[in-house]
Amino acid sequence: MELTENPVWDGKLYSDGWREGSGEKITVIAPGSGRAVGQVSSATRADLDTAVASAKLAQRAWAKASYTQRAAVMLKAAALLAADPARLQDILVPESGSTWGKAGFEVGLVVSELQECAALASHPNGEILRSVKPRLSLARRVPLGVVGVIAPFNFPAILAMRSVAPALALGNAVVLKPDPRTPVSGGLALAELLAEAGLPDGVLHVLPGGGDLGAALVTHPDVPCISFTGSTTAGRKIGEAAGPLLKRVHLELGGNNATLVLPDADVRAAASAGAWGSFLHQGQICMTTGRHLVHRSLADEYIAALCEKAGNLPVGDPSDASNALGPLIDTRQRDHVHSVVTGAVAKGATLAAGGSYDGLYYRPTVLTDVTSDNLAWSEEIFGPVAPVQVYDDVDEAIEIINASEYGLSVSILTSNAYAAFELSDRIDSGAVHINDSTVDDEAVAPFGGWKASGVGGRFGGPNANIDTFTETQWVTLQSEIERYPF
Repeated sequence: MELTENPVWDGKLYSDGWREGSGEKITVIAPGSGRAVGQVSSATRADLDTAVASAKLAQRAWAKASYTQRAAVMLKAAALLAADPARLQDILVPESGSTWGKAGFEVGLVVSELQECAALASHPNGEILRSVKPRLSLARRVPLGVVGVIAPFNFPAILAMRSVAPALALGNAVVLKPDPRTPVSGGLALAELLAEAGLPDGVLHVLPGGGDLGAALVTHPDVPCISFTGSTTAGRKIGEAAGPLLKRVHLELGGNNATLVLPDADVRAAASAGAWGSFLHQGQICMTTGRHLVHRSLADEYIAALCEKAGNLPVGDPSDASNALGPLIDTRQRDHVHSVVTGAVAKGATLAAGGSYDGLYYRPTVLTDVTSDNLAWSEEIFGPVAPVQVYDDVDEAIEIINASEYGLSVSILTSNAYAAFELSDRIDSGAVHINDSTVDDEAVAPFGGWKASGVGGRFGGPNANIDTFTETQWVTLQSEIERYPF
C-alpha cells in the first residue's frame, strides 16, 4: 500500500476486524510538502464500542490458539515486511516526515520486534511454587484480554508495534489508536501486514481519531490495560483518568536526556554521538539528547565540532535520500521549538549554530552558555536543538543530570568505560549507554523511564513484555478435597 495523491482508506467491516471508522474524514498531510496525501475515516465512540466488543469476543479464541499459531503470524509478518520494506517505508516518508534513512531504520526495528515476539509466544509462562500442603501449586501468566494502545507520530510504526506485537503474541486482542497525523504508518499499514500474515479477524482493530477518542479508550470498561507512548503531559492525564478505574496503565513518556562528555573522551567521536542524539529525526524522539554536559577542558573543541556537524547536515525533502533531516511534524511543533530557542537566547544563551527555519524545515541548532533554569535546558524541546553546558567536576555533572524531573536515557562518553560503568550507579535513568548515543533501543532489551519519563511497565525482552501484557494467576491442585474442621 502506498501513499499517493488523495487515496481514501475506508477500512473493512467490523467482522473483518482490523480497521474501521464511520466518522469524519481525517486528511493526512505530508509535512515535507504540506500537501494532502490521503484520507482515513475517523472512529466514533460507537465504533469504539463495536471494536472492543469484537476484540473481546475474538480474544478468547486467540488466547486458546497454540503458541505456534501466534508465533507463525509474527514470523510471517516479519518475513513479509523484510521482503518488501517499501510497503511501510514509502508511507513513513511522506506521512511522518521521516528521511529515507530513518524510515528504513524504523522498518528494520519493526521486523526485529515481530521476530522477537515470535519467540515470546513460546516463552515459559509460569513457575511451580512450593506449598506446605501436598498439592501442585503454580503461578501462571494469562492474557489481560483487550489491550488499548495509543501510539505517537514520531516513530509511528515501531512505537505502535512495540505494544501491539507482544500483546498479540501473549494472547491478547488489541485496539490501537494511532496519532491522527500518522494513521496509516502508525496503524492501518501495520494491521494490513498482520492480516496478510494470518492474524484472525477481530483480534486487532485500528481506530483513527484524536484526543477525545483516546480518552474514551482509556476509560472504556472492557479495556483493562492501556499502553501509551507520548508526552508526559498527556501521560499524566491518562493516569489521572485511569486511576479511579483501577486499570493497568503503562506510560512511556518524555525525556530530557543528557550526554556526559568526560575529560578523557575522544572529542570528535563524542561530537558525532552527540549530534546523532540531538538531530536524528529532527530531534523528535523521546530519547533525543536534550542536554550536553561537557568538561571545561574539552568544551571549545566539542562545541566547534558539534557546530560543524550541525552546519553540514543537509535538511530538506525527506524523499531525497541525500537529506539527513526532514521537516518537523507541523507548524505548532515548529513554533514551539523556535520559541524555546529564541527564549533561550533572550535569557543569555548563545546561538552557536542554526536557529532558523524554512517552512517546517528547522536547521540543526546548537546553544551554548545555557543555564539550568533556562527552558531550553529544563524542558523537553522535541526539535533539533543541542543545548550545551560546561562543567568542572564530575560530581557536579551528575547532580545536574539527576536534577531533571525526567529519567529516560543518559549517555556517558569516555576512554575509560569501566569508570563510566561505576558512575552509572549514581545516575537516575532507565537507561545508561556508555560510549553510545542516548538514542538506542532494541527489541530484546527492557525499555522504560524513571520519574516523569514513565511508569507502569516496560517494553522489550521476554520478562518485561510478559510482566506488562499478562496477569498472574495462582492455581493449586490436589487429588482430594481438603478436610476442614467445619
